[in-house]
Amino acid sequence: MASEISEIELPFIEDTQLTKCMRLRVHSLQQRNAKPQDGEKLLKPNEYVYRLDFSKQKLKFLWWKVHLKTPGKVIITGTSQHWTPDLTNLMTRQLLDPPAIFWMKSGQTEAECSEADVQEFGERLCELAKIRKVMYFILAFLDGADPSNMQCSVGFKA
Repeated sequence: MASEISEIELPFIEDTQLTKCMRLRVHSLQQRNAKPQDGEKLLKPNEYVYRLDFSKQKLKFLWWKVHLKTPGKVIITGTSQHWTPDLTNLMTRQLLDPPAIFWMKSGQTEAECSEADVQEFGERLCELAKIRKVMYFILAFLDGADPSNMQCSVGFKA
């Protein structure tokens, strides 16, 4: 009997609680007129926290699906930490390179990307999925893109 190989699509889910927590950190520093820790990554107004929930651990990267309803740009940066926002702050060294960058210009109907970078990023997700059930990402929305006009998912072979 041949083992059944299935394709799974994992959607990026906005983590509103974690985004709020990171924005409170920025607000707290501003109120106290304090500086962030050396190397700390503070969430910018155009950045949001998203997550991927891995239902399976052994995956092979297949594709990205990024749909932008309006022209703009989305930069997806993975984080290497297991998130504990109440205990630790996100440090810039915990951000993975290269980010996946998707953009759509006026008049286009499909988002474009740097194929090599998104392929490498997708393969890295598979490596991290082996040891994680959840992975977090910072999505930066630029040039008119925002969370309400974007849908993103990643396809894997299980």
